[in-house]
Amino acid sequence: NASSVKEFILLGVSENQAVQKICFVMFLFFYMVIVAGNLLIVITVISSQCLNSPMYFFLCYLSFVDICYSSVTAPKMIANFLVENKTISFVGCIAQLFGVHFFGCTEIFILTVMAYDRYVAICRPLHYTTLMTRRVCGWMVIGSWVGGFVHSTVQTLLTTQLPFCGPNKIDHYFCDVHPLLQLACTNTYAVGIIVVANSGMITLSCFFILVMSYVVILVSLKSQTSKGWHKALSTCGSHITVVILFFGPCMFIYIRPSSNLSEDKSVAVFYTVITPMLNPLIYALRNKEVKSAMRKLW
Repeated sequence: NASSVKEFILLGVSENQAVQKICFVMFLFFYMVIVAGNLLIVITVISSQCLNSPMYFFLCYLSFVDICYSSVTAPKMIANFLVENKTISFVGCIAQLFGVHFFGCTEIFILTVMAYDRYVAICRPLHYTTLMTRRVCGWMVIGSWVGGFVHSTVQTLLTTQLPFCGPNKIDHYFCDVHPLLQLACTNTYAVGIIVVANSGMITLSCFFILVMSYVVILVSLKSQTSKGWHKALSTCGSHITVVILFFGPCMFIYIRPSSNLSEDKSVAVFYTVITPMLNPLIYALRNKEVKSAMRKLW
């Protein structure tokens, strides 16, 4: 294409030197918790024989995706807090864009699959073992990866076709579609509409499926005893918490054309750093089986 820009400058979370030093310590700690916490869940699920249900199978993949997802943005962001030259090559920027959307979209699909798993477990318990076989779960995970890959490829191809010929300062801490659209040396209105439609359709449709599955679960629990109601809610509670923390910021950024990048990057911290960090804490602390398996592992 007609791009003459070979590298971009990431302005980061803040340009204040004092704030950058505080952010370095804080986000380094967050990233260490993300990797350690999610890796612990992956090892626990793989090594424990009692955590062989579909719920933990999906949780294992969710934790793996969280490690990959945060690793696309966090190391570069942390390193940039300490250096003057906050550059990223054109190829590196496009690779980061691809990774963010690939792992982010895969996480959305896995969370949706987990909601379907809870729906079958609570609303159709007698058919659970025949509906949620290991083969079916495997295909659901493969479908999530393929869906994430297709979505990410579309977003990346749309962006790489744009010409970048002058401005190269990105008011963000990672390369994303909206900041790059603002730097392109052409009218990006049509591309922006396609990008919003693509991301928005996936995010909203999956969120709708998630909400409907939990509405059906809550309605079906009316006839349950208080003990059954409590058990079902405790199982779904952690998943609902993760869904709200992840989907809220995602919908805020990707279902509308971006106008305020400084606002966007503050919100983006939630789904790229905070949610992957909280996932293992939420699932481990609210789940007796996971805590028991972790004790045995230790």
